[in-house]
Amino acid sequence: MNILVIGNGGREHTIVWKLSQSPKVSKIYTLPGNGGTAAISENLSGSVSDFHGIDQYVKEKKIDLIVVGPEVPLVEGIVDYFEAKNIRIFGPNQQAAQLEGSKSFSKKFMQKHGVPTAEYEEFTDIEKAKKYIQKMDYPSVIKADGLAAGKGVVIVQTQTEAENTLNEIMKNQVFGAAGSKIIIEEFLKGEEASILAFVDADTIIPMVPAQDHKAIYDGDTGPNTGGMGAYSPAPIVNAEMMKKVQEQVFDRMLAGFKSDGLLFKGILYAGLMIHKGELKVLEFNVRFGDPETQVVLPRLDTDLVDIFNAVIDDKLADINIKWKDNFAVCVVLASGGYPGSYEKGKIVSGLEKADGLVFHAGTKLDKKGIVTDGGRVFGVTALGSKLTGAIESAYKLVDKINFDKKIFRTDIGKKALKYIK
Repeated sequence: MNILVIGNGGREHTIVWKLSQSPKVSKIYTLPGNGGTAAISENLSGSVSDFHGIDQYVKEKKIDLIVVGPEVPLVEGIVDYFEAKNIRIFGPNQQAAQLEGSKSFSKKFMQKHGVPTAEYEEFTDIEKAKKYIQKMDYPSVIKADGLAAGKGVVIVQTQTEAENTLNEIMKNQVFGAAGSKIIIEEFLKGEEASILAFVDADTIIPMVPAQDHKAIYDGDTGPNTGGMGAYSPAPIVNAEMMKKVQEQVFDRMLAGFKSDGLLFKGILYAGLMIHKGELKVLEFNVRFGDPETQVVLPRLDTDLVDIFNAVIDDKLADINIKWKDNFAVCVVLASGGYPGSYEKGKIVSGLEKADGLVFHAGTKLDKKGIVTDGGRVFGVTALGSKLTGAIESAYKLVDKINFDKKIFRTDIGKKALKYIK
């Protein structure tokens, strides 16, 4: 079968890499792809939001299945568009994608269906929001309601910080229309974990747990990013916690989908805060996480094509999903200045020496070779029977890849060592 993967990040390179291992796949196309996907698929030019242009490729390349990587086209309704044309496509429809597209929608859904989450208030009027911050406790969290590329969440320590953040989001519109409505919620203590799940109309099957590292600097300091690294499994999610996640989050979400008539098919990503054996949901995403995908899919021992088809056909319950019993660690190499302004076009060297899982994110292939083309440039992944070994192997790969002003965290995965004897 011919498959078209939509997107150009590290997540998409990982999906293409995993799909390429299936004997059922004849050809993979990636739109628009990056320097890494070019080596294992055919990159197609175009925008992820140009559904008509994508449809032309579907006809021309005789595409049998579309796999949507990023959240933007999902929220814009790409699944509805192609389902109306009877084209097989993996991902939730526009109505279900609101779980990520609107934090207000997501919070209301969680409250309605008993999914544990932080207390919150929402505002569209900046003056009312400024009055509210005068009486709230600190630290607190301010979130842009809409999509902000993983950067629309700000932890504020003081009223002054809160007022400055409100001005930035609502007045200066640093996140564009995504900040026309904001959520202010209580700050949750604990440790974060990410659990993704495959979902069809009747079944939710969680994947192996992972932990993302959002902050730009070591020790979880500095501004939030799209993610500076991840590891799997996350030892904080033990068997007891996994049972709670299934019962308190996924089972309740599935029941909510059915009771509200919300047809959710695809990936449901639960971002969790775990504290003293209890959990609360920070957010839901409706697609594979990045960089969680770079540590979850390498551990998958079942044909991903079979899983995607089972979800589309509502036969997920018939699939026995198996996982490798190992650890995976991904270290993100980013451009200097990220998550703020950064330069592109830096020549990358050392890739030929990096004999491991190097997933391209912000790269492109030009006449100079592979050059940087984004904030997060690579996700360098290593596997090992022990977490310490996977960490060591990942950083050996990191040292082999170079470009001007390369930055990365040096502590990815190390917070998990306290859970491992």
